[in-house]
Amino acid sequence: MSDSVSICTTPYPVGPNTRHQTRGVVVSWGNKKVQVGGGAPVVVQSMTNTDTADPIATAIQVKELALAGSELVRITVNTPEAAAAVPAIREQLDKMGVDVPLVGDFHYNGHKLLTTYAECAQALSKYRINPGNMGGGKKREDNFAQMIEVAAKYDKAVRIGVNWGSLDQDLMARMMDENNARSQPWEAQAVMREALVVSAITNAQRAESLGLPGDKIVLSCKVSHVQDLISVYRNLSSRCDYPLHLGLTEAGMGSKGIVASTAALSVLLQEGIGDTIRISLTPEPGGDRRKEVIVAQEILQTMGLRAFTPLVVSCPGCGRTSSTFFQELADSIQNFLREQMPIWRLQYPGVETMNVAVMGCVVNGPGESRHADIGISLPGTGEVPSAPVFIDGERTVTLKGDTIAQEFQKIVLDYVQRRYGKNG
Repeated sequence: MSDSVSICTTPYPVGPNTRHQTRGVVVSWGNKKVQVGGGAPVVVQSMTNTDTADPIATAIQVKELALAGSELVRITVNTPEAAAAVPAIREQLDKMGVDVPLVGDFHYNGHKLLTTYAECAQALSKYRINPGNMGGGKKREDNFAQMIEVAAKYDKAVRIGVNWGSLDQDLMARMMDENNARSQPWEAQAVMREALVVSAITNAQRAESLGLPGDKIVLSCKVSHVQDLISVYRNLSSRCDYPLHLGLTEAGMGSKGIVASTAALSVLLQEGIGDTIRISLTPEPGGDRRKEVIVAQEILQTMGLRAFTPLVVSCPGCGRTSSTFFQELADSIQNFLREQMPIWRLQYPGVETMNVAVMGCVVNGPGESRHADIGISLPGTGEVPSAPVFIDGERTVTLKGDTIAQEFQKIVLDYVQRRYGKNG
C-alpha cells in the first residue's frame, strides 16, 4: 500500500447546495415587507402562547418575539373573542412601533371567523389554513373555499399547512385503497408521507383555481419524526415551486426539541430546501418563548446561511479549567451581545457577523482568540493569572485582577463602536 496521499487538484466544495427555486411570497404590514422564497434569505418566525383574547398580553409577547428577531409572528385565532381582539393587538403593536406582520392560525372554524370578523381578516397579514381539520367531503371544500376567497379579497398570503395528526381522512382512505391494489404495496408510513405531499399540492392548486394568486401561497407538511420530515420535504420540493415552511411539529422540550429540530432542518437547509423556519419547542414552566427564535437564528447562523448576532466561541472546559470563570464570562458576553442587538442592528450595520472568543486556558486559547475578531484567553488551572486580549489577530492588552469581565466587556463595546460605527 502506498504511503502517499493524492492531492485534490481543486478545493473540495464547502457550503450548502444551491437553493431550490421557489416563488416569492411577500407578507406585509404597512411599509414592512417580508419576502418568503424567491431567493430571499430564510425567514425566522415564531408563535405566541398567550390567550389571543387578551390583546395587551398578546401584543407584549409579539413585541418580545419581534425584538428577539422573529420576522413573522403567528397568533392563535380560535374563538370569536380571539378574532375580535386581533385588530386591538395590531393597533397596540402599531402604537409601540412594532411592524412585524401577524399570521392568524385557524382551525375548524376559520371560515366563520374570517367572514364574520372582517377587521380581523384585514389586520392579519397571512392566514394559516389546515385543510385536514375543516370537516369532510363537500363541507371541507366549502369551508376551504370561504377562507381562500377572504384571502383573495384582502390580498393576503396563505400558508396551506397539512399535518400528519390531522390529515384528510378521505384522501388517506383512497390512497390506502390504491396502495392495497399494488402488486407490491408500500408500508403504511410511506403512504402517509405521500398523502401529505399530495394534500398540500392539491389544495394549493385548488386555491389558485379559486382566485388566490400563486405568489400568495406557502406550503408546509408537518410531522414529528426527523427522518419522515426530511423525506416529505425532499419529495415536496421536487414536485412544486411554492415556498416551503420548515419545522417539526411537537418537537418536544429542552435539548430533545432543539436537537430534533436542528437535525431535521439542517439536512434540508444544506440541500437548499426551505424558505422559512419555525422551531416548535415546548417551553419549560415559566420558560422564555423567545428561545425558539434564538434556536432558529443559531441554526441559520452556524450553517452560514444568515447572520443575526455576534457569535461567541468558547471551549467546553476540561481538567485544565477547574474554575468556572471562563464559563461565566462566556455566558455574560453572549447575553450582553444579544441584548444589544435591537439597538446595534440599527447603529452598527455588520456587527452581527462579528466573532468573539472566550477561551479557558493556553492550549487552544491564544489560537482561537487570534482567529476571532476579538478574543480573550483566560488562565487555566496553575497558569499565570493573566488574560491576553486579541483584536483582529493581534495581541493588544493583558487583563489581570478581579475586573477582567467588566474590562473585557468595555473592550468589546469600544471595538464595536470603532469598527462598525459610521466612521468604522
